[in-house]
Amino acid sequence: MADKADGKDQALETNGGHDGDQEPQHTHIELPPSDAAHNHSSAPLINSSGWDGKLRMPPRHAVLTNPEILSDPEYSDPEAPPVDEIEADEDLLDDYPTDTEDIDLVHLRISSIPALKLERFPSAKRICLRQNAITSIALPENWGEALEELDLYDNLISHLKGLENLKNLTNLDLSFNKIKHIKNVNHLQKLTQLYFVQNRISRIENLEGLTSLTEIELGANRIREIENLEPLHQLQELWLGKNKITEIKNLSALKNLRLLDLKSNRLTSITGLEDLTNLEELYVSHNAITEITPSTFANNSKVRVLDISNNQIAHLENISHLKDLEEMWASSNRLADFREVERELADKENLETVYFEMNPLQLSAPAVYRNKVRLALPQVKQIDATFVRV
Repeated sequence: MADKADGKDQALETNGGHDGDQEPQHTHIELPPSDAAHNHSSAPLINSSGWDGKLRMPPRHAVLTNPEILSDPEYSDPEAPPVDEIEADEDLLDDYPTDTEDIDLVHLRISSIPALKLERFPSAKRICLRQNAITSIALPENWGEALEELDLYDNLISHLKGLENLKNLTNLDLSFNKIKHIKNVNHLQKLTQLYFVQNRISRIENLEGLTSLTEIELGANRIREIENLEPLHQLQELWLGKNKITEIKNLSALKNLRLLDLKSNRLTSITGLEDLTNLEELYVSHNAITEITPSTFANNSKVRVLDISNNQIAHLENISHLKDLEEMWASSNRLADFREVERELADKENLETVYFEMNPLQLSAPAVYRNKVRLALPQVKQIDATFVRV
């Protein structure tokens, strides 16, 4: 998910096949000794030749013994081995024991999964290949029965295939790729978490076999309609933010849904929630919603977090029955009446956080705004981004 830590660059670039301990025969670079590199704890690690693994050579004092390399683009070292004879980089998994269960290769410019020779690790349960240059999921034949988590976040994958043998997979992350169609995942019956954030998907489809799925993220795609989710009876979290959805519908089968995210879409009203009796969190910020009607949350008494920020709602109403409300986000609307705030929220014992900034409530009298909120809602511990002083 969008919540996971980004990997750090661990890649070492090489120069024409040299490994850092060898000097090219015709190119010689002389560097002055650097006391800073040895005396400062944050200085980069370097070898005896002054190379730090990333070719950060100070241009001054450098002397090229073969300057023709700069003026002749066709120049090549006559004594260098042919390109096809230069050995590949070291085996990235050479230090992993064959019985390892966790493989983590982040931001290493890997383009080929077969080159990793994953068949050596029959017990692997989790593989993370984030932020690489992988274009296809080419896993070894008859391998992967033990695999439970596969993370291919931020690669160059455009076609969803190659998952045939991963029958025990529970977590699959294909966010930030180039996938256009959801397919070839129906057989992953043990899958509980599926992530497709920031792809090119225009339709929710082909999820029929994923009856164990509890969370699916489809944010930042090109989806226009909520559809084909009926088989996902166990689904608890549905993330559809930053799409092109105009209506909340086709959710009645999702009786266990706890969280629904539809921020940054094209909604003009909140509808279609009547069968979501277990809904606890609703995020519909950055839409074009104008009102909360009496039927909007009629059957959603368990709602704890409600985010209606950045809409066009003029009146705070029809939420007084949400007794479990803990967070109310309503910034950047058209709310102007503190009496509505008190009427709808004053009796909510669990309410700790409210956001009303950038409403007429705040803009018309910013000097007294916070005090008025505190008087209306004395139980609140945070108003906007600031905690209330006790």
